[in-house]
Amino acid sequence: MARTKYAGTWTAIITPFNEDSSVDEISLRKIVRRQVENGVTGVVPVGTTGESPTTTYEEDKRIFEVTIDEVKKSNEEFGRSAMVMAGTGSNSTMDAIKYTEAAKDAGADCCLVVAPYYNKPTPEGLRRHYKAIASVGLPVIVYNIKGRTGINIDTDTLMDIAEHHMIVGVKEASGDIEQMKDVLARRPDDFAVLSGDDVITLDLIRAGGDGVISVSSNVVPDKVSEMVQYALEGNWEEAEKLGEEYARMFDELFCETNPIPVKYCVAKMGLCELSYRLPMVEPSEKAIMILDEMMEHYGLS
Repeated sequence: MARTKYAGTWTAIITPFNEDSSVDEISLRKIVRRQVENGVTGVVPVGTTGESPTTTYEEDKRIFEVTIDEVKKSNEEFGRSAMVMAGTGSNSTMDAIKYTEAAKDAGADCCLVVAPYYNKPTPEGLRRHYKAIASVGLPVIVYNIKGRTGINIDTDTLMDIAEHHMIVGVKEASGDIEQMKDVLARRPDDFAVLSGDDVITLDLIRAGGDGVISVSSNVVPDKVSEMVQYALEGNWEEAEKLGEEYARMFDELFCETNPIPVKYCVAKMGLCELSYRLPMVEPSEKAIMILDEMMEHYGLS
């Protein structure tokens, strides 16, 4: 069973844009409402899936406000208790602090802070970076994704960071299941370990993990939530049945760089316009063929 309040399924939601590339607040509310209705633990606005490298501070602040407002309204409407984990990371500590302060002021429940990308700090730099952000007073989920940042947060460093009482978990997308198991073996009590890859979610929960921050749940929030809940309850027969059923989706939503495929699918479902911000662009013809066939397979087209 869940050992932390952050256990479950979190959806790294896309950021819908209008044709003129402005943030589409009407579609954002529709997307968030659908997530809450379908039982997710929470939503994560302005993460990588939300094209965060291309949004401004003012846009991030507004996205936080709209998302939190819609989650509150939808919780009341559907009798849910969904939360908001705001994406506030940056490779500038000062900027990350500013984003985190904005998320806290807007009423976020916690924040997701990616490891500083490109500048590749030392372990001591990572410790100071995360503890400075944690001093804002909003619970912090560390995001470890070497493939995007060029730096891996090793377990020794993560455990040092986790000593801060406001650092409450990690989104693990290192791609190294052995490292994840090491984190699970050494983590403090109530420290959440969430998968950053849909495809390894069940493996991580089986090893003692707490759930997933998912891309696929943009498309099928009900199914991913059910799969994770079954696994957390120890009902592996049902969890694995869903895992096998949706394995194709977990794979093919990454046929091109995230979030290109998932935004295409969400748009095809009528939830938003198909609009990206450069350098993200529409999927290639090959990817569209893969995604159209996948959507038809799952009865979503």
